[in-house]
Amino acid sequence: MPYASTNGIQMFYDERGSGDPLVCIMGVTAPGGVWEAHAAEWSKHFRCILGDNRGVGQTDKPAGPYTTAMMADDYAGLMDQLGIKSARVVGCSLGSVIAQQLALRHPDKVRSMILMCTWARQDRFGLYTWQHLMKCKASMRPEDFMHYVQMLIFSKAWFDQDGCFDNLQQGLRDAAVNAAPQPVHAMEAQSAAAISHNTLAQLAQVRCPTLVIGGRDDIFTPPWMSEEVAAAIPGAELHLYPKAGHAFHWECLEDFNPRTTQWLLAH
Repeated sequence: MPYASTNGIQMFYDERGSGDPLVCIMGVTAPGGVWEAHAAEWSKHFRCILGDNRGVGQTDKPAGPYTTAMMADDYAGLMDQLGIKSARVVGCSLGSVIAQQLALRHPDKVRSMILMCTWARQDRFGLYTWQHLMKCKASMRPEDFMHYVQMLIFSKAWFDQDGCFDNLQQGLRDAAVNAAPQPVHAMEAQSAAAISHNTLAQLAQVRCPTLVIGGRDDIFTPPWMSEEVAAAIPGAELHLYPKAGHAFHWECLEDFNPRTTQWLLAH
């Protein structure tokens, strides 16, 4: 199995495709395999590196708290281990703020980046949400925690479609029998990174081409967060899907995959 020693941990990663490297950084609680629906398209053009973040999947799960700077350094070390001097980077949710730090701390390593459902800072409502999410993880059965996560990340429009709702129900059943759910301490450590992240004053230093993309009906990372990031990064592009939530990339898959592929090929 592919592991890399980086920043004091053993980090698991997988690869899809060939060509210029594309580093894919997933969000809280999610392993790199969650990229599969997008990597299937991107890997036609790029060498996709799908990492399990510190604290999830097959990567080490040391005690927290973690920071987004720490987790960015994990990916910088992974790139060094793989001999990758510079890559396109795409990050989703927590992965997007890790990507921000990667571009700030290791600017030569980031050729361009896509920031999905991102933020530069949390407000009081956001902090309340993350704090409640941690309490749910500590006190709920896995399927009940998944139920709450689904309510945060999917839009009403998704729930209203029979096939999509059936997929949500299957997700609950899968969570109930997951043989290796993320440990509570690791989820709390990742959440600490999300909560403490604040790059608003630094984003003007970003020099790589950037696409900020999200959903207008996202209640977890509302549109103002994406708009604030896009306004702070020089030359950043912004695209927000109407009637889509935090999981807009699945809800709008038929547009998201070709849109992001074309953008990555151009940048």
